[in-house]
Amino acid sequence: MLAAVSWPFLEPHFPVLRRTTVPVLEPGARPLSVLHLSDLHLLPRHDRRAAWVRDLARLRPDLVVSTGDHLSSYGALGLLAGIARSFPVPAVFVPGNNDYYRPRPPIPHRYVTGNQKADRRVMDLPWPEVSAALQSAGWIDLTNRRLVVEAAGTPVTLTGTDDATLRRERYPLVAGPVDGLGIGVTHTPMRRLLDALFGDGHALVLAGHTHGGQLRLPWAGPLVTNCDLERSRARGLSRHGSNWLNVSAGLGTSPWLPVRLCCRPEATHLTLVPRVR
Repeated sequence: MLAAVSWPFLEPHFPVLRRTTVPVLEPGARPLSVLHLSDLHLLPRHDRRAAWVRDLARLRPDLVVSTGDHLSSYGALGLLAGIARSFPVPAVFVPGNNDYYRPRPPIPHRYVTGNQKADRRVMDLPWPEVSAALQSAGWIDLTNRRLVVEAAGTPVTLTGTDDATLRRERYPLVAGPVDGLGIGVTHTPMRRLLDALFGDGHALVLAGHTHGGQLRLPWAGPLVTNCDLERSRARGLSRHGSNWLNVSAGLGTSPWLPVRLCCRPEATHLTLVPRVR
């Protein structure tokens, strides 16, 4: 009985690396390795979490993508900068809602129903300074930007947006058909934004925010996604028409709800391979 009650408080301390293959490349293309990080929610005491992420540099990914909610306290900026310096490869990032505002205690009925209102407080996390620290380590701020990077000799069009939970995304600024391999990068997988990204030809979209539901029940899955994405797609790789969406369950939790159930923290190692004709 004690173990059953204690496990949700222990599970957040046992991250896993999920590996998945995504058939999005042209026939004959060389496979690409992409490391997807999300929702670290770092606090100064999370040195073990930061060390686990730094160790992922051994995978030698061709591209690193972080989909937001990096810090829960400005005091953890040093840990985040250390993570960034561990990956000397093309790396991009976008902010999440909790990169602007510290997490607040959840309101139970809004959490369960998914009716979370956009935050209207004055920003109490210094996102510009966090972005600058990541950029000083060589990472690229992809907020409402589109650019082409070369990953292992392959040009990849990356389109990023600000957070859709806060309605800060400005997709019209970066909209347009994608030429070649396109990857969309955003924090919250709101359906209006997914439709726009896939409509422009992005073969893959990477997102976070959901924490995989954070509390999942056997056979029933997650209780919520905290956005309008279907619960069945709260974690992992799923189809979106002929394209693909990967939603990371993330590596952290809100300091106010430091539990997970049947939903271990994760990073995702995606191998992009040629499509099957």
